[in-house]
Amino acid sequence: METVSRHAFPRLNRLTPFGSTALFVLASFLPLMMAGEARADFRVCNGTQNLVGVAIGYRAKDGWMTEGWWQVPATTCATLIEGELQSRYYYLYAEDAARGGRWTGDVNMCVAENEFKITGVQDCFARGFQRMGFKEYDTGRQGSWMVQLSDTPGTQESQN
Repeated sequence: METVSRHAFPRLNRLTPFGSTALFVLASFLPLMMAGEARADFRVCNGTQNLVGVAIGYRAKDGWMTEGWWQVPATTCATLIEGELQSRYYYLYAEDAARGGRWTGDVNMCVAENEFKITGVQDCFARGFQRMGFKEYDTGRQGSWMVQLSDTPGTQESQN
């Protein structure tokens, strides 16, 4: 599967000669325009050889939220939250699509079988959801954070 995010991206079908020139000019000046901007987000990188499904949990204005599933192909990364991180703690749950392995933790949150965005972490079963253990990541209020998933135990630690 090509998708590394739940969001759709517009696709360019064909560039006309004018479009190619405009794209070249834009690409030439883009680094200059973005020189002062630092990219801040929450990313997950899949260091395995299999497709991994990922869900994230966090505290929002409306309470606890869980979202999923991002499908992250082998040896690629996906941005789960774009922009400056608003919380100190984020929670992650992931499953290996081929082998059924899981990256879990001790914090129970709700998930659904298909794409989801769920408010609240209580009464998962009564509300028609499943309950899974998410791993807590303390970002220390960093603006961005990256989690590396791997087959080797002990190397799934986060980096900022």
